[in-house]
This record gives sequence, C-alpha cells and structure tokens, in this order.
Amino acid sequence: MASFRYEARETAGTAVEGRIEAEDRPAALRFLAERGLFPSSLETAPASARPEPAALPATPARAAAAPARGRVSRKEITAFTREMASLLAATIPIPAALEGLGQEEENPALKSVVLDLASAVRRGESLSAAMEGHPRLFSKLYTSIVRVGEEAGALDKVLSDLAGLLEHEDEVRGEVLGAVAYPCFVLGLGVLTTFVLLAFVLPRLFGMLQGMVDALPLPTLILLSLSRFFQSHWLWALLVAAALYWALRAYVRSPAGSLAWDSWKLRLPVVGATFRSSALGRFARTLGTLTRAGVSLLPALEIVRNTIGNRFLERAIAQVSEETRGGAALAAPLRKLGLFPSTVVQMIAVGEETGRLDEMLLRVADMEERQLRARSRALISLLAPALILAVGAIVGFVVIAILLPIFRMSHVIR
Repeated sequence: MASFRYEARETAGTAVEGRIEAEDRPAALRFLAERGLFPSSLETAPASARPEPAALPATPARAAAAPARGRVSRKEITAFTREMASLLAATIPIPAALEGLGQEEENPALKSVVLDLASAVRRGESLSAAMEGHPRLFSKLYTSIVRVGEEAGALDKVLSDLAGLLEHEDEVRGEVLGAVAYPCFVLGLGVLTTFVLLAFVLPRLFGMLQGMVDALPLPTLILLSLSRFFQSHWLWALLVAAALYWALRAYVRSPAGSLAWDSWKLRLPVVGATFRSSALGRFARTLGTLTRAGVSLLPALEIVRNTIGNRFLERAIAQVSEETRGGAALAAPLRKLGLFPSTVVQMIAVGEETGRLDEMLLRVADMEERQLRARSRALISLLAPALILAVGAIVGFVVIAILLPIFRMSHVIR
C-alpha cells in the first residue's frame, strides 16, 4: 500500500485536500471518484502520513453507450478537447466542465455525447472509461492519452497536448486537401465536358458531316467511333465504371488488398516519398505525444500501430514492438527495417541515450511534416499544369477532328 496526498474539488465546487492509502495511483483515483471528489493534484505522500479509509471496490464498467445520431466532425472533437483542457486548467471539476460544454454545444449529436460523459463521470466512472463507450468519436489513441492523464493527476496538461496534436493533424490535412482541390476540379471538369461532347453533342454534328463528305479523316473517324459508342452505351459505360470502382474499393479495404495498396504507395517513384513522409510524421508525432504523456514504449507502439493508417507500416511497427519487447532499444529495430531515413534513426537513438525520446520524436515529426509540405507544394505545382495540358490536348483533338472535314469540304467546293 502507498500513501497519496491529494487536492480535489467536490461536486459543488468546494476545494478539499487530504491523504489516502491505496495500492497504486489508479486505485487512489477510483477511490476519490467514488467519494465524489475530482482531483487536480495527486502526489505520493510519505509512508508515515496518516491515511484515510481504504478504497471502496471499483464500480462495474458500464455497457457501451448507444452511438450518437448525426455527424460529428474532427474539428468539433478538437475544439471540445481544447475547451475541456482550458476548463480543467481553471480547476473546474470534470462533471461541471462537461455539463457546461454540453449545454453550450450546438451540434445535437456531440451535445448528447458530452452530456452522457458528464453523467457517467458523476456515477463514478473515469473520463477515459466513459469515452471508450463512444469509439466512433474517441479513438484508442485519444482514450489512452486521457487515461494516462487521469493516472498522473495531470489531465488538463495531457488534454492540452492532445488538443495540440489534433490541431496539428487538422492543419496538415487541410493544407494537403486545399492544395489538391484545384487540380481535381480541373480533371473532373475536363472528364465531364468530354463525356457530354461525345455522348450528346458530337453525334448530331457528325451526322451532317458524314453525309457531305465521302472519306472522313482519321481523327474524325476515331472521334466518331467513340461518340457512337458513348451515345449507344453510355449507361452501360457508367455502370461498368461504377462496378470497377466499387470492386477496387472493396479489394483495397480487404486485408490483402490494403496491404498491397499501402506497400505500392510507398514505392511509387515520385509520390512515394510524400506518402512516406506523411506516415513517418504521423508515427513520430503520435509516439512522441504518447511518451511525453507518460505511456510506456510497448503500449505506445501498439497504439501507434493501430492509428498510423498504413497496413504495410503496421506490420513493420509490429516487428519493432516484438524486438523492443525482448529488450532491444527502439532505434536498432527501426534501423534494421530500412524504412526510415538514417538521420531519423540517429535522432531517435540520441533521444533514447539522453532520456529525451519524446522530444526527439516530436522534432522528427516537425522535420518530416516540413518535407511533406514542401513535396506536396512541388507536386501540386507540377500537377495542375499537367492536368491543364491533358485537358487542352483532349479539347484540341476534338477541335481538329471537327475542323478537318470542314476544311476538306470547303476545298471540294472550290
């Protein structure tokens, strides 16, 4: 048994302090929660300190809550995390903070979830256990970091770090999506325009030209054949394209398909480096945030493996986790894989040797995300002109195929 000195607030908001005796920190936190106390500080006290009564048995875990109806965006979860961290830093009790945020929330789905969290915490559950009842909104990474904050008695600081992680991910994702929006729009508009011309506009024009010209030029014949095909079979063409899309999507979502797809993405000649920087930045930032929050290396690697978003790298991290379980340092199995740059492995090795692994991992994340932004901007700056040239070439071919018979007809009239 160990003694702990705590500072907490009652449900009504009154500040209290004292000492208790429990087997470990989680048991002490459960004991305080059962008494309706919400700790802002929990520290180990000298063994001679007079303890309060022993902890009561933990309350049984509740069943998973029903999923909330409606959509809750990532940005709303990020904003909730930041506001929750600010309220806890102001020493507001957890249930009062949740109820306040829930009452002010405009999204009905998120409001229902936050109020459910508040009532679960008032019943004696920990915040992380309550969040596990909503896995669609709070990932394993999220609940694991919250649990570490509860056990360390520093939930406000941990939530602030977690909000920073989510905000950074939202920022990077927004930059990438904003960069590819214009090229995708150009490509989609070009494909749609070409389809409408081939299926509905050109058949009538070619019907007039074919009766006036004996031998059509080759480009016009090619365009006429395509136009006749799309005019007669455009519905079947759309159905086949949709079927191919859904079949490819189902294959990519299967275990074997997702592994092959993720491995192929990393080996692409130009774009592969961008995918690699994205995955490595996410790996380093997530692992660095977890280790800074106090999660030990093996559980942190397991969480990162489930949240990295690349099946090929998941298998690689599983191998790293197995070798680390045997007592090896993190840098050695990473170097053996050959997936990470030597400078990154060197920085991780220095972080392990100096006891600043979390700091080095976050530096690696910053470095890789800077490279990701630079590579994304370079690719987009080349992709947009390439798409415009491709669309221009298609339109130019259509124009030439239309004008050639007209020129030939005018020559015959002369």
